Amino acid sequence: MKIVAINGSHSGTKGYTHFLIEKIFAGAKDNGAICESIPLANYKIERCLGCKHCQSKDGLLNCVYSKKDDVAAIFKKIEEADLVIYASPVYIFNISGLLKIFFERFYGTCKAQDLKLTKSGLLFHHVNKKINSKPFVALICSDNIEPKTTQTSIMYFKRFAEFLDAPIRGMITCQGGVLTGHGKNKKKENQFPRIFSIYGALTQAGVELALQSKITSTTQKKVNQQIIPIPRFIFNLKPIKRIILKKAQEMRNV
Repeated sequence: MKIVAINGSHSGTKGYTHFLIEKIFAGAKDNGAICESIPLANYKIERCLGCKHCQSKDGLLNCVYSKKDDVAAIFKKIEEADLVIYASPVYIFNISGLLKIFFERFYGTCKAQDLKLTKSGLLFHHVNKKINSKPFVALICSDNIEPKTTQTSIMYFKRFAEFLDAPIRGMITCQGGVLTGHGKNKKKENQFPRIFSIYGALTQAGVELALQSKITSTTQKKVNQQIIPIPRFIFNLKPIKRIILKKAQEMRNV
């Protein structure tokens, strides 16, 4: 089993996204998986120009940047992998611009004029199944603890899966990163005991990916639990949120 994690965080290996990826990799490596993390922030990723050169007769599937940046090399690593982890923090209610720019370069691997029907019954065009349709896990993290924070990113990856015929092997979210110190502040982590259960579940997710190529619903539920054990209907009451807000303001100074 070879797993490649595409890290869309602007912080690269210094951010919380990288920390969470490493938790998954710990379990996967202990069970024989070969793991590689690709922090996009450390690579040269040019944006798609919309020039259509890759769709022209003379330049079909040949991006003008194919030999000028690192995207082609990253695509090769995805092609060689058995499973991909697409990881991103939430920026302005969605995946990072860095990961989105990377995804937009998929266009250069597709024959846009070759119309197809996806397995889910959607009208679309040809895709490179060795790259675009690779089984994947979505890892979404955020500083906010509001459940709505990650909803747009979750929906993005669901549509990604449907249009690209890419099987989802896990959909996990980790919220409240700033409250728990982004994995770098034990004093903050100790204020939220559930975070250790979440970290343990992430490692278990890696074990499951190595052994069965998917994360079980039980493990996903453990990873996706709120760091503050408050039922959602109570959590959404403003008086409760005022208490949480006050606590969060105090925790910023820890």
